[in-house]
Amino acid sequence: MNRLALSITFFGGILAAMLSVAPASAQATRTWVSGVGDDANPCSRTAPCKTFAGAISKTAGGGEINVLDPGGFGGVTITKSMTIRSTFEAGVLVSGTNAIVIAAGVADQVILEGLDIEGLGTGLNGITVTGNIRRVYVNKCWINGFTQNGINMASTTGSARLFLKDTIITKNNVGVTVAGSSNIATIVDTVIDGNTTTSLAVNGAGVVASATRSVLNASTNAITTSGGGQAISFGPSNVVSGAGAFNTTLAFQ
Repeated sequence: MNRLALSITFFGGILAAMLSVAPASAQATRTWVSGVGDDANPCSRTAPCKTFAGAISKTAGGGEINVLDPGGFGGVTITKSMTIRSTFEAGVLVSGTNAIVIAAGVADQVILEGLDIEGLGTGLNGITVTGNIRRVYVNKCWINGFTQNGINMASTTGSARLFLKDTIITKNNVGVTVAGSSNIATIVDTVIDGNTTTSLAVNGAGVVASATRSVLNASTNAITTSGGGQAISFGPSNVVSGAGAFNTTLAFQ
């Protein structure tokens, strides 16, 4: 009996230890950040994290990071399906580096909404897609002050898609670059204004960027294409100034 009791006590202790560790390593499907948060927190609504980088490690693939209040939440590298969404002023301010790097896989999807992405005139890219992800959505963002691109869509997989809507991209070297192999960008209700060299660059065989109800303005080049890239205007709905032109204008159906 004593030996049996000792065994039960021993294995019971191991089980209790395992259960106590599990919550610490678990990832949540929804996490939160706050201007007064702390990355040592679990990133729950009542104990939010301070930065996107702190929250992403505690957020499960396919999960969502929400912003509780205005603040600056820092740059982040995204390597899995993820949504980062804010209805407040959610700042991503960097200097001398990329703000948001998307290095996720071919089966992943990334959604960015309501972010104020600032490069201070020294940042490299506002959003740069370097992995082989298939789908990236950018909605209601402001991207400003980067020395390379506001958005650099360069997924390494074929036929990757960028959906860009209700966004302002300004004071970068290039507003939006779409490159790679057969990648596609859909730009709707977006202002690409006051970028130094180019508003929209489309580079590579089979690469296509289409614009609807958007502004490409106040850059030396409104549109540049190379390597077989194509820029398409849907309907007579875009405002364009600067060198270059759409390859094709398609009527609304």
